[in-house]
Amino acid sequence: MMSRYLLAATMLLSASTSAVLAADPRYPDWPCPQAKVPEISIAAVWSGPAIDDVGASWKDDAKISTLVAKFAARRIPLEEAQKDVADFLTGTPEEKARKGKLLFAGLFDTLNAQRTSVMNGLERVMRKQREAVDKVRGDTIALQELQSGATPDQAKVEELTNQVNWETRIFEDRRRVMKFVCEVPTAIDQRLFALAREIQQDME
Repeated sequence: MMSRYLLAATMLLSASTSAVLAADPRYPDWPCPQAKVPEISIAAVWSGPAIDDVGASWKDDAKISTLVAKFAARRIPLEEAQKDVADFLTGTPEEKARKGKLLFAGLFDTLNAQRTSVMNGLERVMRKQREAVDKVRGDTIALQELQSGATPDQAKVEELTNQVNWETRIFEDRRRVMKFVCEVPTAIDQRLFALAREIQQDME
């Protein structure tokens, strides 16, 4: 009875892993139903003046770098960040343009780096999930062999049963977390787009 249960659990793990495999063969470890976009392009979120002349110089401005860190933090409500952007982008048109370009360049670099970190983490977990399926399958086979012996060692049977149950639980916990984290890159995209739009509006 127990071996049949554990075999069913292994089949469930395999099915769960297959269900989250990426459809795009370019990214075999991408576990999310959302398409993987490795990096946001500037053109996708910004129609303001070119920022080619800005580069990473936003890091040299203490005020700008502080604001970038604040606005990029998802714990800061978007509405609050947008209001602070409007309060910051004051002065002559030239001053607004300079500050706006620096602020956007910083947010673009920072939020893109956040996305990359999150997506890399998701792919690492997906690889662990595949390893977990293989481990549970192997342990289940070993457990069945123990149980089918002439004189099963009940202590070993119980130990391996508990191990398989624990491995299955870890797999399911990871799966639930991955489902939540899969929403994060999209949330970052939306935040960058909204802040870029606010900067452009306040520069004009």
